[in-house]
Amino acid sequence: MASYTVTHEKAECLYEIYERKPELKHQTHYCPGCGHGIALKLLARAIDEAGIRDRTIMVSPVGCSVFLYYYFDVGNVQVSHGRAPAVGTGLSRSLPESIVISYQGDGDLAAIGTAEILHAANRGESMMVVFVNNGIYGMTGGQMAPTTPLGKKSTTTPFGRNEWTDGPPVRMSEILNALDAPVFIERVGLGDNKQIMQAGKAFRRALDIQVKRQGFSFLEVLSPCPTIWKLDPVDAQRFIREDMAKTFPIGNLRDRTKDALSRPAPKPAPPIAELPRILELTDDTPEEPVATPSKPLDLRLRIAGFGGQGVLMLGEVLAEAGLEAGYNVSWLPSYGPEMRSGTSNCHVRICSDPVDSPLVSNPSVLIAMNEPSLRKFLPSVEPGGMVIYNGETEPPEDCRRPDVRFITAHFTALADSLGSSKATNIVMLGALLEAEDLIEEKYVASALRGKVKSQRWLNIDFAAIERGREIACPV
Repeated sequence: MASYTVTHEKAECLYEIYERKPELKHQTHYCPGCGHGIALKLLARAIDEAGIRDRTIMVSPVGCSVFLYYYFDVGNVQVSHGRAPAVGTGLSRSLPESIVISYQGDGDLAAIGTAEILHAANRGESMMVVFVNNGIYGMTGGQMAPTTPLGKKSTTTPFGRNEWTDGPPVRMSEILNALDAPVFIERVGLGDNKQIMQAGKAFRRALDIQVKRQGFSFLEVLSPCPTIWKLDPVDAQRFIREDMAKTFPIGNLRDRTKDALSRPAPKPAPPIAELPRILELTDDTPEEPVATPSKPLDLRLRIAGFGGQGVLMLGEVLAEAGLEAGYNVSWLPSYGPEMRSGTSNCHVRICSDPVDSPLVSNPSVLIAMNEPSLRKFLPSVEPGGMVIYNGETEPPEDCRRPDVRFITAHFTALADSLGSSKATNIVMLGALLEAEDLIEEKYVASALRGKVKSQRWLNIDFAAIERGREIACPV
């Protein structure tokens, strides 16, 4: 019987069969000639040689790398588009004995994930990043990627990438090389057997840094994509050697392994019982008993106006007062980007029963601090509800509803007569408290004291509540 020697076999850290598709249990999902298959074999071989299979956690985001958990028999975490470095950071810090490897494409890492990779590298996180650069969006149909070379056509650059309109290609290895913290940065190619052999050495080198826990290692892999570039596999590899390598020169940009120290292990997390003391949340004063609601209540309130009118503060005061009175509450703000004069509104729920949703689609009470807010939200007020409107005159004819109770007054002028128009919201609060049997005023006063630190303003606010009550008081 003839003897033989096995010189090449599937890596042990790869599954024996791939369960993604029953009819393709011995194949990956990659296209013929795709460089991903080569890169995965090199990575799998490096993991086997390092003997770290049981300690390895692969992080794969959206893109052609998305099914790594079907192939690698190691720890696997699937993450959102571009977020692999952020999740890898959490894994590395919470499981310091693990070997964390993120595997990302150029559309993922160099586009939506730019901030994550930049800051993970700048912190020198203990993780290995494999950056597969094929110069195009592969999974989503061939759009221009951040790394698409100049002049190359894609579905979004049918006349070729233009430096003046699209900018030059992004060179991530060079960008990260400007940072102080990374230990190892290298760019390799998969354009021929010589390049592949060199890439294998770089995979082992980058992974060894993780075994020694020396810090951040980054390996950029120029990879052929025959399907999207519409090339046969041979020409696709030539494209890597002759086109991609001109734009992204192959070579080592940084190797500080001789001088890099092992990253210190993180301090153990403190016991949960110690967190209040560490965060200075302890309070020696005895806790006051929680109030019991005096009556059933289900207040669904919408407060709306311009930014700067105290819309959100009024909602907070009501929510805090309801909470002190023993009710279940929610407060949900919604506002534009402007500090002043932009739109602003908030949803407030104060309920005897648990709050099922913080959204108030059909308010029982609308506080409209200007006419645009009245026009926008009046149609949503439930029949039998109430509207408190800040207007110099009665609402326009097309802003009235016979099935809704209106309290209309020039609340701004009333507040101004008390010392400041900024108290308009509190005058309207007083009108609400008088018109509806809601929360005892002592809880409202307590909530105001928690929000307003100036005694002068507290005096104005308490006077504003009384003025609002007078306006709403039935004659």
